[in-house]
Amino acid sequence: MNARETILRRVREAIGEPAEAVTVPRDYLRTAPGVDPDDRGAILELFEQRLERYGAQVHRTTLAGVAATVDRELRNASARVVLTPPGLPDIWTALWADRSEHRVVTDDPPLTTRELDEVDAVVTTCAAAIAQSGTIVLDGDAGQGRRAPTLVPDCHVCVVHAEQVKTALPEVVPRLDPRRPTTWISGPSATVDIEMTRVQGVHGPRRLIVILVE
Repeated sequence: MNARETILRRVREAIGEPAEAVTVPRDYLRTAPGVDPDDRGAILELFEQRLERYGAQVHRTTLAGVAATVDRELRNASARVVLTPPGLPDIWTALWADRSEHRVVTDDPPLTTRELDEVDAVVTTCAAAIAQSGTIVLDGDAGQGRRAPTLVPDCHVCVVHAEQVKTALPEVVPRLDPRRPTTWISGPSATVDIEMTRVQGVHGPRRLIVILVE
């Protein structure tokens, strides 16, 4: 028995037998209003609009065009050191890495804070995306990696497949593994904590580039 199981056993013993199951009402709206959940074109258009409203960049491409798009956007961001999490297809960064001044690093074993500070950009996939709020969700699975490498670099390039984009939050939550820690990103990091002046890059990347694969 590990520490987690021991703690949970003690909690169960402390609270006694569980109460009768409560039926949770599920009559709320499950999809974004005004958007047909079967209309992929409308869903992707809404997703793109919301992302751009928040200051993110969106580039549509095909699966075959991902590598060229990643290469172009990393060069536009003047990235010299790029992190790729375990499970990310090597081919996606192959074009960019085929230059002597460019270097790809991995997070296996995990990089230190100092090492992460030297990384210019990170390329990841995602677990899901929400059109209504322009949100991408990461859960640490293959191609996404730990939370820290997606927050420290100045630029985050995220590859999102069209079928991962749902209209609203209630469609996404049941598809996520509740045992995984999730990171929810809606546009570049920004805050107005100081004198109500909007500043980007305080709590995460200043640039969010979403590559939407159709």
